[in-house]
Amino acid sequence: MLKNQIKKGKLKFIMINSIVTNIFACKSGFMKRILFLVLLILFSTSSSLYAQKLWSLQECIDYAISNNIQIKQQQLLEQVAKLNLLQSKASVLPSVNAAASHAYNYGKTIDQYTNQFASSTVQSDNFYLVSSVTLFNGFQLLNSIKQNKTDLEVSRYDLDKMINDISLNIATAYLQILFNKEILNSANEQLKITEQQVARMKKLVEAGTTAKGTLLTLEAQAATEELSMVNAQNSLDLSFLTLSQMLDFTSADSFDIIIPEISTPGESSLLTSPDAIFSFAMGVQPEIKSATLKVKSSELGLSIVHGMRSPSLSLRGSYGTGFSGASKQIKGTPSYTGLDTIGYTFDTYTPVVMPAFSYELETVPFNTQINDNINKSISFSLNIPIFNGWQVNSSISKAKIAIQNAELSLQTAKNTLYKILK
Repeated sequence: MLKNQIKKGKLKFIMINSIVTNIFACKSGFMKRILFLVLLILFSTSSSLYAQKLWSLQECIDYAISNNIQIKQQQLLEQVAKLNLLQSKASVLPSVNAAASHAYNYGKTIDQYTNQFASSTVQSDNFYLVSSVTLFNGFQLLNSIKQNKTDLEVSRYDLDKMINDISLNIATAYLQILFNKEILNSANEQLKITEQQVARMKKLVEAGTTAKGTLLTLEAQAATEELSMVNAQNSLDLSFLTLSQMLDFTSADSFDIIIPEISTPGESSLLTSPDAIFSFAMGVQPEIKSATLKVKSSELGLSIVHGMRSPSLSLRGSYGTGFSGASKQIKGTPSYTGLDTIGYTFDTYTPVVMPAFSYELETVPFNTQINDNINKSISFSLNIPIFNGWQVNSSISKAKIAIQNAELSLQTAKNTLYKILK
């Protein structure tokens, strides 16, 4: 990797030297400005090549946590869990809905506001406001809030676990680079020592004091050690590539790390028993907490399903009004037209008359009907489940299976942690 950087540096130096020569040789002012701009770009990239950033372990971990796609997806899942919790809390509040309708009726019908038959086309408008609230449904709403709150904690612990896993993977790749660097340095030092021995042995062979076979053996050893150094360099380049890919870098050519100063741990820290470490990890590891809360969430899910067997009581209220084209009133003052016979007496068969008037009808104004047709209602509704296609029993059985599965997942997490620490 270092040889590639040197080659790139030499190539850029040749390009810069050529551009400088052309700047002094060029007579055109415009071309001089263009060449000078290219020169500035090459200088900036050249300086970044030699002044590359050295990454510490903490910087690598912070960068990976900030840019990892899986972590961003888990953060989105946490936001979804927050919205689910908010929605379950809002479900306790009353629902309020408003509606309006405009209709035309053709044919014979009973008008809902005049309660009379209407045979002509009738225009009608309806406006109403409805509100309802669940008073009791077997504590399903309350248990849903508890379950969504638990699920939110689970998503947060899952995020912590993902951060821990990525941090551990980054640290492992970082340590692998340090290990490969030490192997390369050791192979390089060993090759230098062997080359010195080869040079000394050549002089002894030329002086005739040592057999040439010994020299050939040393040269073969030097060739083997040179191959080991090449392999160590390849392993180092591969470990750099692995870490850069974990950081989502496009290239590992200008990537290097800081070699930290590592102090030897104290004797007391090495004497901690595996059981003590396991007991401590059981209380702090996010995967254990997440699996434990998933068991609790499954148990709350069973409580929610049991609530489906309970009767539910709800309160409903409405406020409405409307307008009907069939609602008529007398227009103006009626005029007297005489007497109309409306019947006869039983014994003498004498006509029975009453005054007759002529008048004209008009539709009752919209505002008047809106004020006169106001209606209000309040009602309680009780729903008692008796038989619903065995859905409740099936849901309860599934919820119990979910609890068993969550308990097995918790035990698996404990076993995995125990194997790692042991």
